[in-house]
Amino acid sequence: MKAHTTVWTRSALQPTPERFGPHTASIDVRDRPLRVCIISYRSNPHSGGQGVYIRHLSKALDQLGHRVEVISGPPDLDLASGVSVVRLPTLDLYDPKDPFRIPSIRELIDPVNLLEWIGVSTMGFPEPMTFGIRAWHFLRNRLHRYDILHDNQSLSYGIWAIRNRIPTLATVHHPITVDRDVAVRAARGGWQKMKEMRWHSFVGMQRRVARSLRRIITVSRAAGRDLSRDFGVDPRNVSVVPNGIDTEVFRPLPGVSRLPHRVIVTTSADTALKGLPYLLLAVRGIARRRPIDLVVVGEPAKNGRIRRIISELRITDRVHFTGRIDSGEFVRQYARAAVAAVPSVYEGFGLPAGEAMACSVPVVSTTGGALPEVVGDAGILVPTASSRALERAIEDLLDHPERARALGQAGYRRVHERFTWRRAGEQTVAVYRELIRDHRRL
Repeated sequence: MKAHTTVWTRSALQPTPERFGPHTASIDVRDRPLRVCIISYRSNPHSGGQGVYIRHLSKALDQLGHRVEVISGPPDLDLASGVSVVRLPTLDLYDPKDPFRIPSIRELIDPVNLLEWIGVSTMGFPEPMTFGIRAWHFLRNRLHRYDILHDNQSLSYGIWAIRNRIPTLATVHHPITVDRDVAVRAARGGWQKMKEMRWHSFVGMQRRVARSLRRIITVSRAAGRDLSRDFGVDPRNVSVVPNGIDTEVFRPLPGVSRLPHRVIVTTSADTALKGLPYLLLAVRGIARRRPIDLVVVGEPAKNGRIRRIISELRITDRVHFTGRIDSGEFVRQYARAAVAAVPSVYEGFGLPAGEAMACSVPVVSTTGGALPEVVGDAGILVPTASSRALERAIEDLLDHPERARALGQAGYRRVHERFTWRRAGEQTVAVYRELIRDHRRL
């Protein structure tokens, strides 16, 4: 059964049906399912760490018997079995079908829309803040329908306004200060650096809101340390709940032969945080000595930096882009790869590493952020921002297929033992119940 979706508009001011029933505060939270409201300002359920998190955590909570409603911005969410979705109206200025469109005068009469348009027009990213305002308007008279409010990293002032009325926590996958600092360092010239600082100006809001919450979930110990350092969050208020991996999708495919020269990477974006240029340099070095083919899942910008680097390195015939592919084709690409590379400068968790491991593909990963926590001793770890280290590690596995096979099997076992969404759901519920008890005492 697919999720029930409600699109809320300004003209639809009547409360949605009381699907969750009346408030039952007198019943001990240890003895009944919880009514959970998850807020997510922009989360593609099929790509990107935050979107995958919403899709699978809501499913896990539902399967554990809890009742879940997701309050979302764009794009439309198609969530699993019984999870309700309320889509709040936004300007959706980042819609890939019509990016940075000019809103109508009628749209801009709404002060929140006007605030969002001004923010985007001045090179900012206002969506976390404006979505939080919309969520506050929608929820302020409906909070009795829920036991817990779970924010997915908007860390907006709307969440700050609600936090004392209902047990409220947030998941912070990693502090966006990391993205900002890497992007600023990679920027060329003062103007580009200023643009990056402006784009990331919402970080100040997130820092203030994060400090005000009594509980934050983060997905790794590394992200928790960075959150305490960059946002000033008390480590005692941070609970580490690792992500899961969708092992129903990401799995070995018997009968599909691995190609002995093929390496796969799952990022095609020209984002400094993902470190793809370092991998491209490594491919050039390996190509001088032995056959190698790099499959990049996705499609970079036609005239962007990634294509320019590939041309300058003269490895066009060695690098192949898949374009947009579905999950079935994604798994087939993993099944044919001899090695999976994760060249990221930083990851708050590292879903690409975990998904490759679930497919029994041996992983060469950097030590950026939480990647060592995911990979452990079931892959090869190399320093960040080192094309030479990536080159040596990948070539070693290509030259020693038996070692590669053993690492692939170890990675498969590690994922199934440590990183399932059911386990993540159970640990998240334990945090919910603890916060609800603390909230009642206070």
